[in-house]
Amino acid sequence: MGEFIEITLDADLIPLEAARRLAGLCPVDIFAVEAGHLVVRPANEDECTLCELCLAPAPAGSLVIHKRYSGENLVARG
Repeated sequence: MGEFIEITLDADLIPLEAARRLAGLCPVDIFAVEAGHLVVRPANEDECTLCELCLAPAPAGSLVIHKRYSGENLVARG
C-alpha cells in the first residue's frame, strides 16, 4: 500500500482481455497480469499520476483509487 495512494480492485470483475489492456495503459506500471488476473504492484502505487487512464476502460466499480491524503476516491466508470 502506498503512503499517498491506495488502489483496490476486484479482479473477478475484470475479464482477462481487459486486465491486459489495463496493465498496458498505466504509464507508471502499477498493474500487472498474474495467473490470469489483474493485480496491483503495491511498491508502485505512490507513482500514480492520477491520469485516470485506467478508470474508463475498467468495468464500473472494479477499480478504486483512494487518495489517502484527502479521502477522495476515484472509481472505475466502465
